[in-house]
Amino acid sequence: MTAETIAGKPRTDPTDSGLRSMTGQGIGRAHGELGSVTVELRSVNHRGLRFSTRMNELIGALEGRFEQLVRNELKRGSLQAQVRFVPAAGAVAGSINSPLVMAYAEELHRIRETLGINDPIDLASLLQLPGAIDLGDRGGIEADEVWPLVNEATLIAIDNIDQMRAAEGATMAAVLRDELRSIAGHRDLIAGLAPNVVQQYRDRIESRVQRFIEGRGIEVTQLDLLREVQLFADRADISEELTRLASHLTMFEETMTNTEAAGRKLDFIIQEMFRETNTIGSKAGDARIAASVVEIKCSIERMRELVQNIE
Repeated sequence: MTAETIAGKPRTDPTDSGLRSMTGQGIGRAHGELGSVTVELRSVNHRGLRFSTRMNELIGALEGRFEQLVRNELKRGSLQAQVRFVPAAGAVAGSINSPLVMAYAEELHRIRETLGINDPIDLASLLQLPGAIDLGDRGGIEADEVWPLVNEATLIAIDNIDQMRAAEGATMAAVLRDELRSIAGHRDLIAGLAPNVVQQYRDRIESRVQRFIEGRGIEVTQLDLLREVQLFADRADISEELTRLASHLTMFEETMTNTEAAGRKLDFIIQEMFRETNTIGSKAGDARIAASVVEIKCSIERMRELVQNIE
């Protein structure tokens, strides 16, 4: 038995970031005495794992085992799988259903003419269609006998789709880390500005009070001013939010290096990052802090879009 892989990098690629995109394609082929098996996997975004399998009737009994094998490796995505088994000459004790195959060919020819397609019709593909081979009571090959070929071709296809998803995941990881650095920079800027907010508020309120009471014979004690400033300081304190935001940044980075499916957890962390950032913006009361909050929110939204495509 031999196996053919579609060109790709080894699974142990040192550039692997740990993240996996949900979008990819993988093909695997395996050959043996009974014939050859080709497995093609295509995946796009989906909240969970949705599976659709096309498998010719000679090996239809293997569909459950095939899907379980794939589910063990791929955790999220809308997955379309096609499994084709082409038996070796004489391996199947059956006959070709010529009228049905001719009907298939005529219909395909009509469709080709309608669409203006000149590609030839592949006879081997026609024989994969339902009912093309009349097996009688038994086709000469038990599905279980073909399972080693299906298993091998499937593992190759999984490896290839994993490489494609890992390559896209590495690209997304680099972008996400750039956004994390941007958020961390604005978070540090806010932390540096925050202590001055209370003092600036005190200076503003003291100046306004002095202008208001001039010539009115009203006296406002420093204690009254201090009480008002303290109330503002309590409302404007963002130290806890800054600490939690820093913690979320660290957790996000750690989760990206996890080999397990990380998409759902990253999405949750992003929600928490947005919550803390929103609170900072509503409490701080400073134009420079507000500008940094806007930048952080923009980074979070860009991250959110990327995370939607992570397994």
